[in-house]
Amino acid sequence: MNALVSASPAVASDPQGGEVIDASALVFRLARAGRAAQRSLAIMPSSRRAEALQLGAAALRRAAPTILEANGQDVADGVAAGLSAAMVDRLRLDEARIEAMAAALEQVAILDDPVGRIMDESRRPNGIVLRRVRVPIGLIGIIYESRPNVTADAAALCVRSGNAALLRGGSEAARSNRAIHAALVEGLVEGGVPAEVVQLVPTQDRAAVGAMLAAGGLIDMIVPRGGKSLVARVQADARVPVLAHLDGINHTYIDRSADPAMARDIALNAKMRRTGICGAMETLLVDAQFPDPHGLVAPLLGSGCELRGDARACAIDRRIKPADSADWDTEYLDAVLSVAVVDGLDGALEHIARHASGHTDAIVTDDDDAAARFLSEVDSAIVMHNASSQFADGGEFGLGAEIGIATGRLHARGPVALEGLTTYKWLVLGSGQIRP
Repeated sequence: MNALVSASPAVASDPQGGEVIDASALVFRLARAGRAAQRSLAIMPSSRRAEALQLGAAALRRAAPTILEANGQDVADGVAAGLSAAMVDRLRLDEARIEAMAAALEQVAILDDPVGRIMDESRRPNGIVLRRVRVPIGLIGIIYESRPNVTADAAALCVRSGNAALLRGGSEAARSNRAIHAALVEGLVEGGVPAEVVQLVPTQDRAAVGAMLAAGGLIDMIVPRGGKSLVARVQADARVPVLAHLDGINHTYIDRSADPAMARDIALNAKMRRTGICGAMETLLVDAQFPDPHGLVAPLLGSGCELRGDARACAIDRRIKPADSADWDTEYLDAVLSVAVVDGLDGALEHIARHASGHTDAIVTDDDDAAARFLSEVDSAIVMHNASSQFADGGEFGLGAEIGIATGRLHARGPVALEGLTTYKWLVLGSGQIRP
């Protein structure tokens, strides 16, 4: 069972020596410190927060050898523990990925700061002026698995938007997370940001997760990033508002009018560029009237992807295995893909409505009317036309980074970055008015 999901009592083991500690007291102490630091951060000039992130990026680059050494130990332990190839890929860091983390901090630093932005303003007949102004949410708890880059991405977005972060990463990346966190905080402190603005829970015991979920009034929002079981537990147990990042059961529909070469390239990229990310395609839908279905599936099979299809899909190529009912509702995060042949756009829309997770769905077509219907009728956070679902990423949206892809309908939806980490308050500006 996943280390973040199992139930456990509200005590935790000290990572330094096995001492049993009170997880609730630990989270209370960290949250109080984070809230106090956030108040200082919120009034810090935007330019200083941006400069601190630039210094954090430089610190990450300096610490690259230490981070890689720590990550190598995590990867070795993960392989020994039998983690899947996709999970190991999510866990593994190299020089290019560390550089990408540092570059993401720099990109976030130069983004427009939403804090203090006037959303709208009106004047009442009595002369009172009303303004809605964006403000930070406060202390954000982020519970995540596998991907150590989340440590840097989440911290950067929180700092830039004036929020404090309380991070709890998965046990499989514990050493990597600690090394990244130490480097990042070194840079932030150099820039004048209190160290307590970004804290990493110093235990991997499951009790700490439960304590975070129960910390209503201390933690202002929880963001879970991980598998379905983690998100389900957070949503079921949290006494704190949750910004959910659910699984990505993403579809690409190849319409009868799609250009075959474009369809082939998009399908191959959407699945095989990186199979372990939430934007990867998990189901390929092919119009029964598409002229070259074999040209779609052959490159996927040739790249080492296992295909599982319905009866009509299996007839395209004998290497396609029969799908079972669970395949249409599975986020593989691996080189496995379900394939269904559908009767036109209506068939695709029906399949997506039944099986999609509300993350990302795409159509490939040269028919503008079909594209317009698909974009209008598919109720997902991200809906695409003639593009790979692998673009479902905050960086690719120009947001610098993301704290997750929100698949709900409240507060924020799609890639959540700076604006999604703010709320607003009303400013009422009078000149002596009293209410009759």
